Amino acid sequence: MSTRNPAPAAAPGPAWRQAYARACRRAQGVARPWLAQLMLRIALAVPFWKSGVLKWDGFLRLNDTAVYLFSDEFKLHLPGGPYPFPAPALVAFLSGCGEIALPALLVLGLGTRFAALGMLAMTCIVQLTVPDGWPVHLTWAAMALGIAAWGPGRISIDSLLGDRAARHAG
Repeated sequence: MSTRNPAPAAAPGPAWRQAYARACRRAQGVARPWLAQLMLRIALAVPFWKSGVLKWDGFLRLNDTAVYLFSDEFKLHLPGGPYPFPAPALVAFLSGCGEIALPALLVLGLGTRFAALGMLAMTCIVQLTVPDGWPVHLTWAAMALGIAAWGPGRISIDSLLGDRAARHAG
């Protein structure tokens, strides 16, 4: 005689409904919230990090190309514009700092919600600079909002430091 518990009885209903319920349970087994939150953080961090790395010649030393882009190439596309960036060297410096620091914080899961909001603000500026890039910028904005709303998940420094929302969401 077997001591194993018998399999639970299948829910009553059509066979397709039972098959669908089984498929949903399998999908939930793979698509864990903590994994989705980790992947969102990495996916948002990569394009910003790659852009930020290109702006520097050394520690806190912007390259000439970054300053040139904000001085002569990039414009703010606002009504009645486009307009040049104010204080382009400062904007280039702040952009370069944000594109390095914020992705690093996101990947580590440290100050994650604030880093995501910072990246959302940067995405808005990028959208004003490159209006035709809205399909990609919309994706970045959605990822940043999701991270800010649901937190970094349990694979994060925030979770280790006691961010209850990070633990419960993941």
